[in-house]
Amino acid sequence: MFFAPTVRTTRFVPRSYDRAFERFVNDAFAAPRRSPLVEQDDKSWTLSLDVPGLSREDLAISLEGAVVRIDSKAEAKRQFKAAYELPLDIDAAASEAKLENGVLTLKLGKLVPVSQASQLQIN
Repeated sequence: MFFAPTVRTTRFVPRSYDRAFERFVNDAFAAPRRSPLVEQDDKSWTLSLDVPGLSREDLAISLEGAVVRIDSKAEAKRQFKAAYELPLDIDAAASEAKLENGVLTLKLGKLVPVSQASQLQIN
């Protein structure tokens, strides 16, 4: 392999090349993206996430409308933070979470929208 150092002067600083290389290195060596495995049926979604090294006490899960947020607490050994938006609102009463062998499985119930339409009588 041949290595040729470059001399930088105030007249020639290829900043766009530097930024492209920085983005490449950051993407190549960054932590892997956390995309959950998502399955759905008529009544619920099932999300499966890998969260190795975290216990039940270390995680906090919040539901707000169609968004589910998963955060690790500040005193946890490992930090984790993720948020996912689903197409419909989530029914908190029909939802459950399970952590087993480093895999967090969320079963999120679909909240069926209730029509607020009313009928008017024609006189």
